Amino acid sequence: MKSNISDTKNQHNQVVGKVIKLFISQANNSSRVLKKNLSLDSAGVLTDKFYNKDTNRSVLISSNESYNIALNHNISMEDGALGENILIDYNPYHLPVETQIQIGEVILEITQNCTLCKSLTKVNNKLPKILKDDRGIFAKVVTSGYIYIGDKITIL
Repeated sequence: MKSNISDTKNQHNQVVGKVIKLFISQANNSSRVLKKNLSLDSAGVLTDKFYNKDTNRSVLISSNESYNIALNHNISMEDGALGENILIDYNPYHLPVETQIQIGEVILEITQNCTLCKSLTKVNNKLPKILKDDRGIFAKVVTSGYIYIGDKITIL
């Protein structure tokens, strides 16, 4: 019995990946702005144009897996093209809603899978269908703080 409990604990609070790149959206700028760190509070990513708009969709996390899927369909994109704030080297798309993850000192809670976005057709008409379930996840901020490139990702 004791080993089952520890096995379950080992599945949680384990480091699963790290942050590759960080981005914000700015008003009057269609491309993403690469950042060395992000400051987050309960209203989202500070200085992002979507800050304090919809707390359940305040942070968009995408995986490099999405870019690999696109590449497998001969679609090449620059990092940030999916609109993400946080690009990670771990595929989180299987994690259920309400799962909490810690990145650096910030705790985020997954609120929903990212919806299809017509803006992806600007990259390629096929992209919305190809990435239907693999574009990213939205999260809300549970614990404020900073996220830096290279920070570890832990599932809580």
